[in-house]
Amino acid sequence: MSDQATGSPVTSRRASGIQLHVTSLPGGRLGPAAREFVDWLAEAGQSVWQVLPVSVPDQHGSPYKSPSAFAASAALLEDPEAAVSDQELAEFAAREAYWVGSWTAFGGDLADQVRFDREWSALRAYAAERGVRLMGDVPIYVAPEGADEQAWPQFFRGDAVAGVPPDAYAADGQLWGNPLYRWDALQADGYRWWTERLRRTFELFDLVRVDHFRGFSAYWAVPAGAASALSGAWEPGPGRAVFDAAAADLGHLAVVAEDLGDIDEPVNELRRALGFPGMAVLQFAFDPGYAVNTHDPEHHEANQVVYTGTHDNDTVCGWWWTLPEHRRAMARSACAERGVRADVDAEPSWAMIELAWGAPCGLAMAQAQDVLSLGSDARMNAPGTEGGWRWQLEPGALTTSLAQRLRAVTAHTGRA
Repeated sequence: MSDQATGSPVTSRRASGIQLHVTSLPGGRLGPAAREFVDWLAEAGQSVWQVLPVSVPDQHGSPYKSPSAFAASAALLEDPEAAVSDQELAEFAAREAYWVGSWTAFGGDLADQVRFDREWSALRAYAAERGVRLMGDVPIYVAPEGADEQAWPQFFRGDAVAGVPPDAYAADGQLWGNPLYRWDALQADGYRWWTERLRRTFELFDLVRVDHFRGFSAYWAVPAGAASALSGAWEPGPGRAVFDAAAADLGHLAVVAEDLGDIDEPVNELRRALGFPGMAVLQFAFDPGYAVNTHDPEHHEANQVVYTGTHDNDTVCGWWWTLPEHRRAMARSACAERGVRADVDAEPSWAMIELAWGAPCGLAMAQAQDVLSLGSDARMNAPGTEGGWRWQLEPGALTTSLAQRLRAVTAHTGRA
């Protein structure tokens, strides 16, 4: 397999966009609200809409612990009672033959998957006509005792579960509890499960973020039954073999590597070898405790995606209002050095949007909450805690004046 480091379709041209999950639309479903948001993105000069996984969420609303790596959530449907013909069912089952049996055996409704495919395809076409690409998210792990573990038990371990050691999100680490992969068994099968998972993902999205990319280099294995993630240890991951197998079948992969957390040089080397852009998050940037901080604007690079904050961060305003003064001073200096026009003390979220949009990174992203200058009560998720995932946009909150302001920033920074 030839090296993919020649470039990424994600960052091949300067672009920008907004992260807003489907459940955060007014009403929390596909349909008119989704199309209205696409229209607003186009009005604002944005070309990427990033969502969280569209998979079935767990009981707390998290889409990162889904009972299926393949099935979409029926809760997102605009019309969950729409008629589905026998021919549609047969055609979908034939096209998605690798995984539909795992979902129906688990009790999932095949008709709902056909409905989702129909509605999502219409939305994607609507977005494409307006110059908007849809960006998805692939959680690295699946839920315990879900459809995947039941259908392919040979691919999952029983002696340890997933988590991460202490990092910027959680001082005691995070005990996720997801089943870990038996990478030797997946390798023996040619990594087909992962190839089929990525195939399904790229049927729905133009580009995707692969969650917890560092797990392909090395992953944190916590003994089954442990009370916390602190008793875990690093174990070697499969490296690039998973992506090489998928690329051999699917072609060039429009992947963003979520390389946040405890990142070492082997993770960076793997990402660069594959040509995948990594991530920079401005809320992690202004910290004098790091000798080299890849989130700092002075270290940003073209093949990178810069965020004001992700769904796992506070909103920019919530972050700014609790930021120590010495870190605020660093942020003020960075904004002044780069000609940011918004007053970071008066409008921190818009100052960070300007800073991100002005970066050399090929793609710049902000949460919708930051466009609206919302505080911590609009935070989507707090890692390591249960709950969250409930924030929704108020109807009409994204106004024409906000679109015009964001469009002006986008044009000024060469991302229109």
